[in-house]
Amino acid sequence: MAAPAPDPQPGPGTGPVRDTSPGTAPDADARPGTDADAPPGPGPLTVPSMSAGPEFVLRPWEMSDLPLIREAAQDPYIPLITTVPSRYSDKAAEEFVRRQWDRAARGAGYPFAIVRSRDRRPVGAIGLWLHDLPEGRASIGYWMVASGRGQGVTRAALRTVTGWALRDLGVPRLQLFIEPWNTASARIAVDVGYRHEGLLRGWQQVGDERRDMAVYGLLNSYGPVDGQAVTAH
Repeated sequence: MAAPAPDPQPGPGTGPVRDTSPGTAPDADARPGTDADAPPGPGPLTVPSMSAGPEFVLRPWEMSDLPLIREAAQDPYIPLITTVPSRYSDKAAEEFVRRQWDRAARGAGYPFAIVRSRDRRPVGAIGLWLHDLPEGRASIGYWMVASGRGQGVTRAALRTVTGWALRDLGVPRLQLFIEPWNTASARIAVDVGYRHEGLLRGWQQVGDERRDMAVYGLLNSYGPVDGQAVTAH
């Protein structure tokens, strides 16, 4: 990741980006009982594998990704905004992976594991959610574990999914929802081409409280994303 923005992470000034549009899956995963689990969209989807620059790959979730879920479960923030279990067990982690498969099978969107190319180690997750696609918009959410931060992961993954959604899928509008304190994620969003559009007061339940979310949008009409091509394989 290019300076000055570090990867989002829990802690002062950083944190995962949450997809909180009405009726869509929040973040790269969704909490049970939300509208994200209602039957959404266009039918079964095939999650592709995509290069995210020379150092990272986005691919479908695998059962071999349980160590990633174990690390995410130890994070103080990730389990608050996703269905990553706050108390890890192999059974709970396997259920998490199956939920990702199920969301693609139901057409809810494209859940990706983010994998470091040099050692094939998964370091995070990113999702493109399509519940509102009939209205011409989709949302992106992501999270990153501590071992994946500071390596350009977030920027590469967001740029890749954004460019693919706009060019290959032809989505008219993409949106991100970022807590106002999360200045690192905000810088990354703007760097990729998103524009800050406003503040949604008390927009999302996070843990025991309602929290504000800043909304960032990117329209297909804005043009190329950083001039970067996306390679799918």
